[in-house]
Amino acid sequence: MIKTLARSIREYKKAAILTPLLVTVEVILECAIPFVIANLVNEMQAGCSMGVIGQYGLALIAMAVVSLIFGGAAGATCARASAGFARNLRKDMFYKIQDYSFENIDKFSVSSLVTRLTTDITNVQMAFMMIIRIAIRCPLMLVFSFVMGFVMGGRLAMIFLITIPLLSVGLFLVIRAATPLFRSVFRKYDALNDSVQENVQAMRVVKSYVREDYEKKKFGAAAEDVQKDFTRAERIMAINNPMMQFCVYAGMVFVMSYGSYAVITSKGLDLNVGQMSSMLTYSFQILMSLMMLSMVFVMITMAQESAERIVEVLSEKSTLTSPENAITEVKDGSVDFDNVSFKYSKKAERMALADINLHIKSGEVIGILGDTGSSKSSLIQLIPRLYDVTEGSVKVGGVDVRKYDLETLRNQVAVVLQKNVLFSGTIKDNLRWGNPNATDAEMEEACRLAQADEFIQLFPDKYDTWIEQGGTNVSGGQKQRLCIARALLKKPKILILDDSTSAVDTRTDALIRKGFREFIPETTKIIIAQRVASVQDADRIIVMSGGRISAIGTHDELMKTSQVYRETYETQNRAGGDKDAE
Repeated sequence: MIKTLARSIREYKKAAILTPLLVTVEVILECAIPFVIANLVNEMQAGCSMGVIGQYGLALIAMAVVSLIFGGAAGATCARASAGFARNLRKDMFYKIQDYSFENIDKFSVSSLVTRLTTDITNVQMAFMMIIRIAIRCPLMLVFSFVMGFVMGGRLAMIFLITIPLLSVGLFLVIRAATPLFRSVFRKYDALNDSVQENVQAMRVVKSYVREDYEKKKFGAAAEDVQKDFTRAERIMAINNPMMQFCVYAGMVFVMSYGSYAVITSKGLDLNVGQMSSMLTYSFQILMSLMMLSMVFVMITMAQESAERIVEVLSEKSTLTSPENAITEVKDGSVDFDNVSFKYSKKAERMALADINLHIKSGEVIGILGDTGSSKSSLIQLIPRLYDVTEGSVKVGGVDVRKYDLETLRNQVAVVLQKNVLFSGTIKDNLRWGNPNATDAEMEEACRLAQADEFIQLFPDKYDTWIEQGGTNVSGGQKQRLCIARALLKKPKILILDDSTSAVDTRTDALIRKGFREFIPETTKIIIAQRVASVQDADRIIVMSGGRISAIGTHDELMKTSQVYRETYETQNRAGGDKDAE
């Protein structure tokens, strides 16, 4: 785990190494100051001149200033190293997630990934900051003060041999009790974020059904669950502070009482006033170092579970990768399914697709119909290799998709998904997802084909109109047409529309299909639809049921041979044909 996280330090390694070195000098000077003060006290007790006092004073000021400079420098390098480490860690996680296949993403919930990229990384950042500074400073301060305490106080320093083991045992017991609670609370954080994400995304539905109170109660229950676990964990960790305070003050009381007794009874021979004053300082430094060290352990305890969750993301390997010597050119848009069966998980009991044999020629227009749950979307997701087949093979351009370079394959297969997504930015920014180098003329042509240019021209800023995140300031039909235009800009060999015209009227739908036939005749077009009118003029129509192909043919052929198709057609025509069967 540490080795995996350490890879994200990279260019901040120098700052991470420099911080402990600067801290070491700071600690040495801080531990030397009480020693000099003790000598000053002894000189004053012996009746030294003002000149001697002045020399000691200047030496103490110089030591304090140099210690301050090194401490400030350590703080600056520590901040740079920890913030840089967190930046790299977020970048590495985000880049890793981008390489995930759908199967990998299915393993983690979106809310869990968000928690790992935010809360978990913040915890690890804080722990890293403490490790390279406080976790170095405190042990050094402890060791130097311990040694100097024995040098200055002799037997009086024996108190440290009692308090240090006592505090160590107490700290160990506290951490052991709190760790399982911290592990539990981060899992509940995921559930809390999941509730927030679901509620925000479905805000229109929540308000439509007047379910605000229900959602508030659901969120409140999740928040209370997190609060209870955190309260229990913090209650246990809170024992650490009074335990430390007790040892600090007990040690100081012992040093003061026993030290005063030793000074008086020995008349300064065994222990003088200067030594006693330094002992008080060293005892305070030792016990404060232990308190700070306990805080480091508390932070590390919290961060340990976060670190494991981060490493889980970084260590996850994509189930889909480009092979060695991958093919980097797609010959044409032909598609072949040979004895294909597919299930989303190895643990799944039932195949989502079974015994699929389908051969599509380059340039064909293929329509796919089927009831909800018939695995229409599952079928087309195998073409750009968003998932790999469980059995059989899928070929594009006569080559198994598993032999292609993934980027090459997906650049030649444009998919307009059922859930259309637009990103915050201008219309041009969104269109250039299809082709970053697209000219204004190319974008306008793609939008005309997708029947989007007409409504874009009505906007005051036309193609420079700002699209809000998720496309909330455009209608469903407008969003679909923009997504189709974006896909067309890829100039793919295969264009897949996954129920992507459901929000447009039949006239616009027909115009879009007409544009496809006239302007991209060589592109293979696969259209998944709920209404027959959207695929009626396709070269062939595939009827799916229960993850299998139940019939293939033209509209006229299926009207004669497929009862399912005929019933769907007649039902929709009786309903007027314009209704969306979703």
